[in-house]
Formats: sequence, C-alpha cells, structure tokens
Amino acid sequence: MPATSVWGITCQVLEQLGFRKIVDTTFMIAFMYPNGVAEADVARYMDGLRRAQMDLDLAPEKYKHFYRNEIPDRYRDKVDVRRFSGGERIVFLPYAQETWATTQVWLRARALFAEQEAITDFAAAVAQ
Repeated sequence: MPATSVWGITCQVLEQLGFRKIVDTTFMIAFMYPNGVAEADVARYMDGLRRAQMDLDLAPEKYKHFYRNEIPDRYRDKVDVRRFSGGERIVFLPYAQETWATTQVWLRARALFAEQEAITDFAAAVAQ
C-alpha cells in the first residue's frame, strides 16, 4: 500500500508492523446525540469521559491490555500492546461559533447527512 491515513490504535498497530509515519496530523471529533436527550445526561456522560481520561493519564499500563480486544485476530500475535501510547485524547474545549460555522459549510458541501433544514442558531445547536 503506497499510503493511507490512520489514527489511534490503527496507527500504533501499523507502526509495529513496519509502516512508517510520513506526516503527522491532528483531527477533531464532535459528540452528537438525538433531540430529546436530557442535557444532564450528556453532562454525566462527558464527566465520565473526563474521569476515564484522568485514569488513563495516571496509570496507562493498568488499561493497555484492553487494546487487545480491539485488534483483529490475524494481527494480535504480531503486536505488543504494552508498547502503545495512552491513545487519543479528548480535549474539553468550548466549540467556538466560527469553528461551528466552518464545520457546517464543510458538512453540507459533502452531503454527509440526510438532507435537513440548515441550522443557523449556534446557541441552539451546540451544547453549552
């Protein structure tokens, strides 16, 4: 394979299988949930992610063996999960209105979601 774009555990597996990184990149994810979900439930979920991230930061070796569950059988014996980093990090920062607007344009240009009415109210669209 001449080139690919990967991140997270896939990147760590490929590096151990002899692939080499040519360019490092970053990415951003968003958390989406359906209408009607209580904001308090979302807050509890995000708090749980923060606590889990702290646990991973403090004692990554305690949890690295769980990576084995995510590796396909055909690669498990070729990879040492003890050599993995702590993995992807969630950075809990506010989602700025400018970033939101740029993302909306990008998503609509690629028609990634079923056609829907454009949301123009940033405050209504983004959990504060």
